[in-house]
Amino acid sequence: MTNIEVRTRNIYENLSNSEKKVADFFLANINEVFTTPIDELARQAGVSKVAWVRFCKSIGFDGLKDMKRSLYNELSGAIAESGKPEEAASFTDIREANDTVHLIQTVKRNSIRAIVDTEKLLAPAAVETAARTILAARSICIFGVGASAIVGEDLYNKFLRIDRNVCFNRDLHIQLTYAANMTPQDAAVLISMSGSTREVLEMLTLARQNGTPTIALTKFDKSPLAQFADTVLYLSSPEILPRSGAMSSRIAQMMAVDVLFSAVANLDYENAAKKLERSREGCRPHLMGTFSAAHLHP
Repeated sequence: MTNIEVRTRNIYENLSNSEKKVADFFLANINEVFTTPIDELARQAGVSKVAWVRFCKSIGFDGLKDMKRSLYNELSGAIAESGKPEEAASFTDIREANDTVHLIQTVKRNSIRAIVDTEKLLAPAAVETAARTILAARSICIFGVGASAIVGEDLYNKFLRIDRNVCFNRDLHIQLTYAANMTPQDAAVLISMSGSTREVLEMLTLARQNGTPTIALTKFDKSPLAQFADTVLYLSSPEILPRSGAMSSRIAQMMAVDVLFSAVANLDYENAAKKLERSREGCRPHLMGTFSAAHLHP
């Protein structure tokens, strides 16, 4: 699946009706789009030429020509690498599993797809900017609620291991306190897959008021978080239905967290390596060298 398809699927629900028609046509006819004139594309999709231009701008391009150029390069690259066009695997919901074997395969496929698609959306320049912002910060505060708090705590733990001055707390009032007291010398990392979580946007507002650099981990969309954060790391993981329980989205967030942590550690490699080794040695006494099942018996 191309980067452009990933963007389209992630932003689809927030497109206008005419843009959704364009998106539907585009996804169904991707291999023909870059060779077809805009007049014919408009006719076949049943929309105006303006709708095509708006669609292209909604997914991050200057216009149709810019989108076609990128699409052609992606499709050509995929064919050159594999010898055939890349096949698009779709997310499936757990309700479609016929048995436990199928259920395991479904979860695996969704997780792999979340990682592959997120890799296509993570811009290297944005990752490096975020990493340099964190390295230059006096302190880093991480914000996230619900399932995103799990991801935030993982990033918090990682930064602790390399001795970064980092703050995180699941309690909303504590997070608000962190945000209210941040300065331009700090950095805020805000995690929300939807980019529209009220509590996270409150943290964003406070951080911006304080002049604090903000880094967002969120899906590719026109959400408030994506629009107003200074640096955005885009993720991909469209959950099919609520019963999926934010599984693949958590995988996408975890991948982005690992990439961000690795980028920070890589920019300060010698120091990070020393801190990681010290962290490992500090925990070593709690490893059971020889442990027998007999120890479990009363």
